[in-house]
Amino acid sequence: DDLPVPRFLRQRFPRLALILCSIVNGIIPVGKVALMDLERIRRNPQMADHYTYRVTWSQEDQEHVALCVEFPSLSWLADTPHKALAGIRRLVGEVLKDMQTSGESAPKPLADRVYSGRFVVRIPPETHRDLAITAAEEGVSLNRLVSSRLAR
Repeated sequence: DDLPVPRFLRQRFPRLALILCSIVNGIIPVGKVALMDLERIRRNPQMADHYTYRVTWSQEDQEHVALCVEFPSLSWLADTPHKALAGIRRLVGEVLKDMQTSGESAPKPLADRVYSGRFVVRIPPETHRDLAITAAEEGVSLNRLVSSRLAR
């Protein structure tokens, strides 16, 4: 914990933190390798690795299809799940570069978003009443009952 880089940065970006610590502590000079890594991170701060991917079998295409949740219009077909995942990650990386070149902002990866743990759901009054009765019968709060049902 005595490193001159904040803990959250070390946890989320360990390679960047190591480079920054090495530069600050004079262990490595600000040389070509460090500058290349820093430039790569600066150019693409939301690395394609942070996005949410899914690979599934496409019966229609008879291939594996890889998708990226944050870019719903993108997909990649391949004969193996590994190739499909590699393909979509490359494609997302290329799209991120194109977006940056054109001045567009990239969607924030789901993994990098902060969640409060709260959201509001509108339900019919009858459902609300039924849930409140069930919660009372089970001796738990309405919040706990709904949370446990959602977790299933």
